[in-house]
Amino acid sequence: MKVMVIHNRRRSAGPSGENRVVEQECQALSESGHDVVGFWRDSDDIESWSLGQKALLPAKLIWNRGSQREVLAALREHKPDVVHVHSTFPLISDTALRACRDAGVPVVATLHSYRLGCTGGAFYRNGAPCHVCTDGALLPGVMHGCYRNSRVVSVPLALSIAVHRPAWRSLISAYLFISASQRDLLSGLGFPKERAFVRHNMIPRRSLQKMKRTPTVVFAGRLTPVKGLELLMDAWDRYCRMAGDPGLRLVIAGSGPMEREIASWAATRPSVELLGYVSGARCAELMAQARAVLVPSVWEEPFGLVAVEAMATATPPVATERGSFIELITHGVDGVLFPADDPAAFASVIADIEARPEVYEAYGDRARETYEQRFNPEHSLKHLLEIYNFAIANPVPASGQGSNGKP
Repeated sequence: MKVMVIHNRRRSAGPSGENRVVEQECQALSESGHDVVGFWRDSDDIESWSLGQKALLPAKLIWNRGSQREVLAALREHKPDVVHVHSTFPLISDTALRACRDAGVPVVATLHSYRLGCTGGAFYRNGAPCHVCTDGALLPGVMHGCYRNSRVVSVPLALSIAVHRPAWRSLISAYLFISASQRDLLSGLGFPKERAFVRHNMIPRRSLQKMKRTPTVVFAGRLTPVKGLELLMDAWDRYCRMAGDPGLRLVIAGSGPMEREIASWAATRPSVELLGYVSGARCAELMAQARAVLVPSVWEEPFGLVAVEAMATATPPVATERGSFIELITHGVDGVLFPADDPAAFASVIADIEARPEVYEAYGDRARETYEQRFNPEHSLKHLLEIYNFAIANPVPASGQGSNGKP
């Protein structure tokens, strides 16, 4: 099968789980004998643009004819059996969907975020989940300046979503939601249910031998407020006050806009080590050596990538009771869940990790079993190919109305 993958890579300044997932899927498809053709754009390129080019970007978010022509030319050159769209924002634009229609190629789309339903992309505002726009409304996102805390820059993004929503409803042969919770939050947008599939992100195996556990817990991810860094700092300080002489060390791996703030906080706490950005292999080693991986996200994560990566290393995730974590983790079996608005409860879990290492070792063993049963990469690839075949067999008709076919 020949697959064209369309993806706008996120900036490399911070770790991007989305980029990693796309690369891993492409590699798995290629290694299994499929022909993968990429249509890529990189957000890093914007830094080298002139001021005039940057000034035109908001208009291109709404309609990018140049990108549409480029996608159409690539489709006619490579003649793929199916197109897999990941992210089109901001350099490709959703006009890519019309190029696929014009070329007569069925489209499979993975929804990695909440962008089609939320101007800010996260259903999160003022430090808490926000569901004002789950029915498809866009004006509140503009009024609240949900994209980058600015009404001005929220306007073109909201207009882009409004202009292209009809295409998203009528030109997609199969929608891939990365969790049931994400699918449910976006259900108000009216996507055809018979074309909607839940498929968790592919998490490859790590060829790690059983590693000796150290008295550490790990946070790995982008250092940004929605990842719960403030909650983590508050809970860690509470744990240290409870413990007096803490028996655990907190290792933080990642980079992002809060890096300077985290570094300042860590500098006065001997029990905390900030590593900055580390490679995927090094991050897996840190997880495999830790007693638990802390995932304190305060937004409703569409998919808890780090939580499942921890499971792959036989390390239990400790995560908030929000978003996809509720369906990924079985509390008290293969990990621990705690209320996202309760730093005291989080601190108590950290203290429990110190006090009962054997319990968390058992959680880790079951986490690895969960990974093999529910997130097996071979099963994930098989499911993806089944969805591709469904899209090829059930392309959206010219009218844009979905069929009732089942894979």
